[in-house]
Amino acid sequence: MNVLVVGGTGFIGQHLCAELDEQGHDVTALSRDPDPSNLPDGVETAMGDVTAYDSIREHFDGQDAVVYLVALSPLFEPEGGNERHDEIHRGGAENCVNAAEEAGVDRFVHMSALGADPDGPTHYIRAKGRAERLVRDSDLDWVVFRPSVVFGEGGEFVYFTKRLKKLFAPGLPVYPLPGGGRKTRFQPVWVGDLVPMLVAAIEEEDHVGEVYEVGGPEVLTLREITRLVYDAEGKSVSIVPLPMALAGVGLKTLSAVPGFPMGGDQYRSLQFDNTTDDNDVAAFGVQPDELRTLADYLGVA
Repeated sequence: MNVLVVGGTGFIGQHLCAELDEQGHDVTALSRDPDPSNLPDGVETAMGDVTAYDSIREHFDGQDAVVYLVALSPLFEPEGGNERHDEIHRGGAENCVNAAEEAGVDRFVHMSALGADPDGPTHYIRAKGRAERLVRDSDLDWVVFRPSVVFGEGGEFVYFTKRLKKLFAPGLPVYPLPGGGRKTRFQPVWVGDLVPMLVAAIEEEDHVGEVYEVGGPEVLTLREITRLVYDAEGKSVSIVPLPMALAGVGLKTLSAVPGFPMGGDQYRSLQFDNTTDDNDVAAFGVQPDELRTLADYLGVA
């Protein structure tokens, strides 16, 4: 199959392009600034900005399937403000859906997010919900994935815990986490487990029209994740609770400081879980307890 991976040079995109290439597909990675050095030799690259329709349209011609992976992180406020979430997630997806329909693409696999809701509590969740609605209302044979946080080589989730330390307690021997790190739960899924599911969604007909919530084998609090990260480095960390209300005031105040990477949206995202209601990995022939744990990845299992 001819497969266009939109966002193919990003974290998940690099892993997916490599797997598709290994499976014998003809793969093109579309990106604003493609770097072929992180891709197999057999993967073609194309340049285009998903917010500029004319820059991407031609790359959809002749494709059998399109995977939309372009995303801004919900963990930090994007450069240009949280309105960028709608521009990239909703607007970019809309342009790609339109280009795919015009080019006669058969399959459209869309990366959404857990809790995606057009009326959700954050810019990120609302934009993901609006994008998902556009995909599901299209004439394409679509498949939607809603993963929890994804970890692995090149990912930012492990780095997120370290950056929080630098933001909240630079140079201090303690680590103040909002709510003591016990308020927010994640279900981290390894990119090496997620990618084969994406490939199956591209290749197999029985996934068309399905929305899959996907998570890893464990539900972990931010506190537990932080301890795993520091254990992997052979370091100890003293976590102390930072009251949620105080964290909210602090983040909203600091968001006005140029370059500060978090704000009200990120505070609100720490108030709800990032876990599946029903982990749908069984639809791809695996059980949750067969998936890789974060501890194993970090070498502290």
